[in-house]
Amino acid sequence: MKYLLSLFLLPALLGAAPPEDLHHAFDTLLKAHVNEGLVSYEALRKDPSSLNTYLDTLGAITRSEYDTWQEQDQLAFLLNLYNAATLKLIVEENPRKSIKQIGNLIRGPWDQRFVQLWGKSRTLNELEHDIIRVDFLKVPETHFALVCAAIGCPPLRSEAYVGAKLETQLQHQKDLFLKDSEKNRVNTSKKTLYLSPIFKWYKKDFEKDSGSLQAYLAKTWPEVDTSWKIRYTHYDWGLNDAH
Repeated sequence: MKYLLSLFLLPALLGAAPPEDLHHAFDTLLKAHVNEGLVSYEALRKDPSSLNTYLDTLGAITRSEYDTWQEQDQLAFLLNLYNAATLKLIVEENPRKSIKQIGNLIRGPWDQRFVQLWGKSRTLNELEHDIIRVDFLKVPETHFALVCAAIGCPPLRSEAYVGAKLETQLQHQKDLFLKDSEKNRVNTSKKTLYLSPIFKWYKKDFEKDSGSLQAYLAKTWPEVDTSWKIRYTHYDWGLNDAH
């Protein structure tokens, strides 16, 4: 993952570090309530205190404090914030079948203004598209880490992201997602890639350094070249609920 190394190597030498236990509570919560990407939302609803306290802790971090951190710590912070806030949204709104049941046609689930960051209340869309995708454009693997509470998403990791392990964690998320043949697979005889719609929605992010989706995915599937066709698989918006 050359782009990750180039992005993170210099800041690792120069930047400060966040509090050592910043993500410990979220790590404990994920280990207790997430199994193979599915979430025990009912258990979280019965005791949301640790989730709410964790989000309050992240919301108290100032922009000036965040700016002193190494870039891998900054990205881990933002990924955890997005995923934890999504859990809170599901816990509080209690959609039965899909996150898309939250809100309305004008203001959907990703436009709810409830994510506390740097003294402002923000939406999940703002967090993803205006901050993460802008500040970490060279790390398209963020799309394998951000989880929108849908079965079609990459699986929610049962541990918190931390800067010291972030490169390994993101690589593992990518591997897991690409190994899910319902979402992504290769048909060698037809020279066709069957890909999750995530690769269509964020095509420019994946092509930024590689030049094409095929070139990006050839790092995983060496037989693929730019002549291969691309088809998109079904995206399941069903809730990633363990029931």
